[in-house]
Amino acid sequence: MMIINGEGHILGRLASVVSKQLLEGEEIVVLNAEKIMLTGNKDWAYAKYKQRVDRASISNPRDLGPKYPRRPEDIFRRTVRGMLPMKKAKGRNAFKGFKAFVGVPEEYADAELLTMPEAEYNDIKKGMELGEISKLLGAKFD
Repeated sequence: MMIINGEGHILGRLASVVSKQLLEGEEIVVLNAEKIMLTGNKDWAYAKYKQRVDRASISNPRDLGPKYPRRPEDIFRRTVRGMLPMKKAKGRNAFKGFKAFVGVPEEYADAELLTMPEAEYNDIKKGMELGEISKLLGAKFD
C-alpha cells in the first residue's frame, strides 16, 4: 500500500501517476487532497469547475445529473477515475483500491508519507490549491 502526501503536487500529474499505479494492482491512499495544486489562471480554473457543477441545471432542470463533486478529495477521485478504463473490469477493480482524504486521518497519522517527484509543483505563487476551488464552489470541509 502506498500512502502519498498530496501537498504541493500538480493535480493532473499526480492523478496520472496514481492511475498508472492502480492499474498495476497497487493500493493507494492520498492524504492532504485539499493542498493539491492547480496550475494556470485562477479565473479560468474556477470557471471550468463552476460550469461542471452547474451542468445539472443546464442540461435538464428537473433531472439531477450529471453530478460533479465540490469537495477536494472527491474532485481528485473524479480526476483519477477519468484516467481509468471504467468500462472494463480492470479499471473498476483498480479504482476500488484508491482512497483520498482531506487532511490526515488518525489511522494514517504514523504512516510514512511518500511524495511523487515527477508530480511536484515548484512555483507555488502561480497556482491555487484544490481546497480554494472547493470553497469557491460551496464545499464545506475542514
